[in-house]
Amino acid sequence: MDTIRLSHLKGACASQRKLFRRVYPKGAPVTEDAALDAVARGFFVEWLARLLPDSVQAEYERATAPAWAKHTRAVAAVRAEYKRATAAAWAKYERATAPALAKYKRATTAALDEYKRATAPAWAKYTRAMAAVRAEYARAKAPAWAEYNRAVAPVLVPYLKAL
Repeated sequence: MDTIRLSHLKGACASQRKLFRRVYPKGAPVTEDAALDAVARGFFVEWLARLLPDSVQAEYERATAPAWAKHTRAVAAVRAEYKRATAAAWAKYERATAPALAKYKRATTAALDEYKRATAPAWAKYTRAMAAVRAEYARAKAPAWAEYNRAVAPVLVPYLKAL
């Protein structure tokens, strides 16, 4: 395979297909430079490993295992930080909504509207508190994904060329 075409991305998410169509309307060459350029543009090149035949899948996985292990550790650290950062907000939310939730469980269906009214302010505060933390989580794990993609892209090229 010398060129990756949009038709090769069947099953890829819509945003990646749209990006590919915009950046590589005539297809992307299968070269290390092109793979690294694609990563820099926001492509998840690891997805292309799905194009590899079973006969080379294990070899490719062995070659990319160090990058995957590093990525996994980085994401685990970010996830742990995310949990630490959100624990207080979640506990506060649970404390604020506990009385309303208990009343809801004792009541019939008619109490559902009252529950929603009682918890709406706490839920809104929780949602606002979590928005910043979720955004930070996404920003924090982005470098790990980018580094993983940069490490994997050159390794993927010879396998794709062999197709």
